[in-house]
Amino acid sequence: MAQRVFIHIGLPKTATTYLQTIMWGARDQLRAEGVLLPGAERRDHLWASRVIRAEGELASHAHERARTSWQRLRDEIAAWSGTAIISHEFFAAASAEQAAGMIAELAPAEVHIIATAREPLGLFAASWQESIKNRDTTRIEDYSREVSDSPSAIWNWRTLDLRLVLERWSATVAREHVHVLPLPGKGAPREEIWHRFAGVLGLDSHAYDLSGNFPNESLGVVEAETLRRINEHMGDFNKAFERGVYIRTFLADERLVPRKGERFWPSAERIEDCRERGRAAAAYVVEQGFDLIGSAEDLLVPEDLPERRHPDTVTDAEVADVAVELVARIMQDVRDARQERRRLLDKLSRQDVELARLRPVAKPLGWAAKVVRGLRRTTA
Repeated sequence: MAQRVFIHIGLPKTATTYLQTIMWGARDQLRAEGVLLPGAERRDHLWASRVIRAEGELASHAHERARTSWQRLRDEIAAWSGTAIISHEFFAAASAEQAAGMIAELAPAEVHIIATAREPLGLFAASWQESIKNRDTTRIEDYSREVSDSPSAIWNWRTLDLRLVLERWSATVAREHVHVLPLPGKGAPREEIWHRFAGVLGLDSHAYDLSGNFPNESLGVVEAETLRRINEHMGDFNKAFERGVYIRTFLADERLVPRKGERFWPSAERIEDCRERGRAAAAYVVEQGFDLIGSAEDLLVPEDLPERRHPDTVTDAEVADVAVELVARIMQDVRDARQERRRLLDKLSRQDVELARLRPVAKPLGWAAKVVRGLRRTTA
């Protein structure tokens, strides 16, 4: 069994994709430094988080690799003698019982919890638009009004409120083994969160390739409202795969995000709620004596905020302008896809003609091959 296992539980929208991309691109390098990143692909960690959280959807129709993901990760960790790291932000939604159960199943390894975090207002705005990318239709003022009791609720204060997440995950772990990593404040280099994260794992953070492309995937206020309204007509896109491919990637990330629209805030009431949650989380981290890598100040909503629009101020005319451009772009995509399909069909047709021409020759050659194989057997 591995001597130490680090469980990176998120939170969502706290540079988790950035950190995971670096690690999955350097698995051999990690292993050479004594750190195991188990699994065949990063989806194994996503699936494992769903197994731990006992998601009904996983049990009902997921394939065997998804259902056995957690057991496969455990088996790899059991066969490793150094350090192991498991990372997915959806672990943050686990109940206290589920978290304790996962930690117990890793015994006798010394288990550490890593929580990457950020100030709640930016996290709240990022989370709302992430929910929109996943076909949600909720207005920002109605978003996450209550804390969900369900471990399946990802885009909710259940996973966004650092204090609530740490209360569930720290119950059976030594205080010094709970590592809280706030995202560095404004103006800090993006790489700083990696240096903090790698330092917890005992890695030489400067030895890793950080030159990859990690684009900002934020929606502007008009683009977010447009997608929210489109989602109201996307009821047939029920599967996670379809939402990911067609709504998140095709519509949001590839066509709406590049417009680089205006950023936004929720109402003053929601901003104040975020302030209170930030103050409570910062105080809790300090009081509990967790290993804080960075400043507790970075867990607080800044006092001075720039002026930004509210999504409810977006007009029908603004939505129409974005929608018209989107339809024009999709028409171009349809045209290009059909042209490519026609090119491939023409290529296949030419290959069929060539195969038909060669078939009369291939048949006698097939008999010759059989004769040769027979001669080889008799002379063997």
